[in-house]
Amino acid sequence: MVAKPRSRCCCCSWFIGIIVLVAVILAVIFTFRHRASHSDDNPGSIDKNYANALKIAMQFFDIQKSGKLENNKISWRGDSGLKDGSEANIDLSKGLYDAGDHMKFGFPMAFTATVLSWSILEYGDQMASVNLLDHAKDSLKWTTDFLINAHPSPNVLYIQVGDPVTDHKCWDRPETMTRKRTLTKIDTETPGTEVAAETAAAMAAASLVFKESDTKYSSTLLKHAKQLFDFADNNKGSYSANIPEVQPYYNSTGYGDELLWAASWLYHATEDKTYLDFVSENGEEFGNFGSPSWFSWDNKLPGTHILLSRLTFFKKGLSGSQGLQGYKETAEAVMCGLIPSSPTATSSRTDGGLIWVSEWNALQHPVSSAFLATLYSDYMLTSGIKELSCSDQSFKPSDLRKFARSQADYMLGKNPEKMSYLVGYGEKYPEFVHHRGASIPADANTGCKDGFKWLDSDEQNPNVAYGALVGGPFLNDTFIDARNNSMQNEPSTYNSALVVGLLSSLVTTSSSLESF
Repeated sequence: MVAKPRSRCCCCSWFIGIIVLVAVILAVIFTFRHRASHSDDNPGSIDKNYANALKIAMQFFDIQKSGKLENNKISWRGDSGLKDGSEANIDLSKGLYDAGDHMKFGFPMAFTATVLSWSILEYGDQMASVNLLDHAKDSLKWTTDFLINAHPSPNVLYIQVGDPVTDHKCWDRPETMTRKRTLTKIDTETPGTEVAAETAAAMAAASLVFKESDTKYSSTLLKHAKQLFDFADNNKGSYSANIPEVQPYYNSTGYGDELLWAASWLYHATEDKTYLDFVSENGEEFGNFGSPSWFSWDNKLPGTHILLSRLTFFKKGLSGSQGLQGYKETAEAVMCGLIPSSPTATSSRTDGGLIWVSEWNALQHPVSSAFLATLYSDYMLTSGIKELSCSDQSFKPSDLRKFARSQADYMLGKNPEKMSYLVGYGEKYPEFVHHRGASIPADANTGCKDGFKWLDSDEQNPNVAYGALVGGPFLNDTFIDARNNSMQNEPSTYNSALVVGLLSSLVTTSSSLESF
């Protein structure tokens, strides 16, 4: 009497077990197929091409280093600029040379540090997955060490090492230069709001990078960031107007964007509502709401729009966030302008599909735009937002990522010239890069003037400037690989920060941390 019910129960258990097993198998198959069909929207394995490109790109920071080098792996580089800052009794030996010359321009160098910090904060895990996170942090610290020393008192900031007129009359290796390295500074009598604010942004962002690994250094950075923001805000004036000598090199079109950018980073670093109130109260004056623009060393507005929209994704109900709506809407407009099939897509593209805004340093804008697109895509994915509305059409995060990949792939060789514009990557890349150190043999004993024979040489560079992103193609997708073609063939350090951010975001499909 008892055995019979047990037999039925046993059969039922087996039957239910089989059903559950089948259901699990079907669910696994469905999930696998779903992920395979939406590979841009879900985490995946490492993309070896982007990982390799990222490893190469990171090397350019080492090539550009000034000072007494540590663990130097660039055979043709050595110590240089060891006495930089000595005329003011400060140590400005570190930092990064700007481009193919030996200048240290504080404005773009600070932007380099800000973007590199942002890249590490958002995509540090991806960098770590290919063993490049420590390299990125070391490059950042080499730069912020310089920025700290360049700020010896609250209202003084040294913004330039070297005289560009004198420097550009020479073609020599940084290790052998002997000319005087003059200093340029801003203070209360000669203010430079945009440079002070950009340096504040760099310090604030970097303070977040080192917050856990080096709390003392992080606190030092944050102290400088707060002082520099106050200096910038309380002593308004354009450095381009007050120091006209900088205009031919890094002329600023205004300082409102840097103030918003710095306040945004300081809010993320401190969560002090004072900085959130600043961006809310000054958005109408400086935010250029409703008018998408291009992210660059001079224009921080698109970056600010994206960074502040981050709060609207991840900080629901944040006190004071109602003042961020203009930033969020403009960020959406920026994104809609990038997607090729969007009704509001920009026409500023080459026939090969590259965003193209400027003849000089043409690749800055497509790379920066692609970096912002991956960020916004990841913000959407992480917060569960499935669609971006562009006029009467909707787009997915994968559409933004597809755009970003198209710009990265063009840069890496999928273009009409079949040329990789990242030096050292692929089978074909520029061999006559406009870069002094790369163009002169490491054992050459050249002075200021006699080194010009290397500029004029028909031989390809004896040293490969691995990781250099050159200026890029003309509007018709053509490129002339000539050493005296500085418009197209000169790399810049701030481009490298943008490239590292973009490639890090593409190493794997990714998502965002809800808080730094």
